[in-house]
Amino acid sequence: MILYPKIYLNSVKEINFNLLKENNIEGLLLDVDNTLIDKNCNLLDGADKWCEDIKNSGIKICILSNTSNKQKVIKVAEKLKIPYIFFAKKPFKSGFLRGKEKLGIDDNKKIAAVGDQIFTDVLGANLAGMISILVKPVSQEDLWHTKIKRPLENIVIKKYSKIYGGK
Repeated sequence: MILYPKIYLNSVKEINFNLLKENNIEGLLLDVDNTLIDKNCNLLDGADKWCEDIKNSGIKICILSNTSNKQKVIKVAEKLKIPYIFFAKKPFKSGFLRGKEKLGIDDNKKIAAVGDQIFTDVLGANLAGMISILVKPVSQEDLWHTKIKRPLENIVIKKYSKIYGGK
């Protein structure tokens, strides 16, 4: 189903070189809100070390965020020393294709999009022919527009978990 992630994890920090190698992933497009930072813009503990380890293993990384708050994205991107795209308009393919260009990877199937939302991150990655990785939100506190979608996402996650086993 187009709303199901290929991979479902507790945290972005569970993504490691072996997982990426097993799935032929050469690049990651990372969401920001509730994937890397909480509602108060606090970076996930250990995210900087995790990001450095992934980059050192040869994986390319770029932030792909829907937020229109450029300064928020720049702050995270500078901390992690990675390129960024803000106001990506996920789930539309255009943002994912811009991310692909920033990564410099020709094959969509070698790129994974990582995020905490089904209707933006997972759906968009699947529509773009990329690998979708869903992670649990960093915080239970959501932005108002995300809060509206969470009950529907929870239904999808329940069905996904029944089929594939879940977190």
